[in-house]
Amino acid sequence: MRPDILNPLFAETDTLDGVGPKLKKPLDRLGLTRLRDVVYHLPERFVTRRAISNLDEAEVGEQVVLALTPTQHLGSTGRGPHRVLAEDATGNVCALVFFGRASYSAKKQLPVGELRWIAGRVDRYGDMLQIVHPDHILERSDASLGRLCEPVYALSEGLTQPRVAGLVEQALARTPQLPEWIEPGLLEKEGWPDWRDALVLAHKGENERARDRLAYDELLANGLALMLVRADNRRRNGLSLQGDGRLRDKLDLPFALTGAQARSIGEIEGDLAQESPMLRLLQGDVGAGKTVVALSAMLIAAEAGAQSAMLAPTEILARQHYETLRRMAAPTGVNIALLTGRDKGRARESTLMGLMDGSIDILVGTHAIFQDSVAYKNLALVVIDEQHRFGVAQRLMLASKGKRAPHTLAMTATPIPRTLTLAQYGELDVSKLDELPPGRQAIDTRVASTGRMEEIVEGVARHLQTGQQAYWVCPMVRESDYATEDIAAAEARFATLKERFGEAVALVHGQLAPEVKDANMQAFVRGDAKLLVATTVIEVGVDVPNATLMVIEQAERFGLAQLHQLRGRVGRGAEKSVCLLLRGDELSETARDRLALMRETQDGFRLAEEDLRLRGGGELLGTRQSGDNAFNVASLEQITRLLPKAHDDARLLIERDGGLTGERGEAARVLLYLFERDYGVQLLRGG
Repeated sequence: MRPDILNPLFAETDTLDGVGPKLKKPLDRLGLTRLRDVVYHLPERFVTRRAISNLDEAEVGEQVVLALTPTQHLGSTGRGPHRVLAEDATGNVCALVFFGRASYSAKKQLPVGELRWIAGRVDRYGDMLQIVHPDHILERSDASLGRLCEPVYALSEGLTQPRVAGLVEQALARTPQLPEWIEPGLLEKEGWPDWRDALVLAHKGENERARDRLAYDELLANGLALMLVRADNRRRNGLSLQGDGRLRDKLDLPFALTGAQARSIGEIEGDLAQESPMLRLLQGDVGAGKTVVALSAMLIAAEAGAQSAMLAPTEILARQHYETLRRMAAPTGVNIALLTGRDKGRARESTLMGLMDGSIDILVGTHAIFQDSVAYKNLALVVIDEQHRFGVAQRLMLASKGKRAPHTLAMTATPIPRTLTLAQYGELDVSKLDELPPGRQAIDTRVASTGRMEEIVEGVARHLQTGQQAYWVCPMVRESDYATEDIAAAEARFATLKERFGEAVALVHGQLAPEVKDANMQAFVRGDAKLLVATTVIEVGVDVPNATLMVIEQAERFGLAQLHQLRGRVGRGAEKSVCLLLRGDELSETARDRLALMRETQDGFRLAEEDLRLRGGGELLGTRQSGDNAFNVASLEQITRLLPKAHDDARLLIERDGGLTGERGEAARVLLYLFERDYGVQLLRGG
């Protein structure tokens, strides 16, 4: 149960004054559904203004607060602005400029001859200073002091800065004092304020210590939860799986295992033999051969008379794994089945029976394989592909499916920097596949300007004439109101390529109906479609060996990790593959560095570290599209700097300070609920 002290923070936002159904919608869009979300909606930056006594002191482009007296309203003619002329104390004249509807309120707020304090940015237009759309028009001088440093919050349509600031103020007023969960020595050494003060200070101005304290809390909550999961796992009784090699010996692989694959299989075999359930992450760069390692693990389970289940994030991937495993495992005679949400009627019934009577050794599928109606005779190993799509809570749900807790092997093709492995997978042991299988050729990576579009389309035409296939990836689905004209929308690009190539082009993006998306994808996998226009939905796992050209439009918009994932969709067959990165004309220095690195190396682990260094690594955490352990407070820089401390502190609390009992332990329990990492608490007996 959530501690009562947190109840005020978990109240809905519509309990705040002034929040009705109309305001609740834009708040929900920002994810601000409870007071806790509002107090943690930290400012993106601050506007700092200088108080000046007259316009002579103002610098053009500077944010200021000063007293002005309106002298004349110049109404707009046609669609022009409404201008208000105003004087400072020395008689200097300035124009206050309003566009659109704002001009109506300007007449009320700025009566001629009455002194007002104006906060805003001073600009020059012709030979006159002006302030366009003042941020504040105040009647009292004391009110203007509060406008010298102001937070700027992320907004959604229907919200304004003053409205969000007002809601934050209300929410902070209702925020209780919470017990201290940080180790006293560390708190003193870092000079951090207590939790409630840190929240208040973080909304008031640039306060690094307050921000660090709040980020640290989030990292500590995460580290504690993962350690509790791990400790709980070690206490559980699993099934010791010891294979005799009879099935693995029958595998007829077309290539020898790499050293990294053999090492990883050895580590997994050692884990499976133990009684405490395995929790291992298999990190393999794109195309490093994770599937063979996973199959070996599942064959060990089958040799020991137990069942395995492999979970994939999408139906397309599940089908692809099913076909690959069936092909590889054919000589062994093991029975492999597929189960997705679409399977109905007799086929589904027969699969369910096979799982219950034990005649199915390996089941591949989507989330459907963990529905209540799916029962196993002896499920002892769960393999999760694309680990970042499933959060800790889902991982725990799987653990309840076997008679005893099953062994878990999680796999990801997203190379994660060492720093972040701890943050995301602190409860898992890690195996790395850092060698590519023999026969995999390097992908020829080139950079070209979007200005050469006609040449590029002709190049694609020549490529398709050879009988090979190609991908064309666009950064956005539709041109939004905020996007500039030059953003290549996938739908627009599809339309132009369809004019050139006709029915040979298919389109896939996240906003298509699932059945349309799957049908288009399958047409490409079968080879009916030769060119696939897509957004990054194809980033993970689609395997079409005949596709040997990847065009990525506006490549500068992607992070390194994403570019590397996309490039890994080609180079899967015997033919030489090319990845063409199309760039816009104006590149930032970071974008230039990224594209140069892509040409220079194909080592995903090195690229992940570089991504972190270039600060484009936000998407490394962002790639976990539906994991439930993302960081909302801690920035990437804070994670890198504070995570080791938080991890050590969590270990200290569990091992030395009696876990979640005792004074500090009770406070830590509050912390886990505050950050909704309470799955950690629930693992404790009677938690």
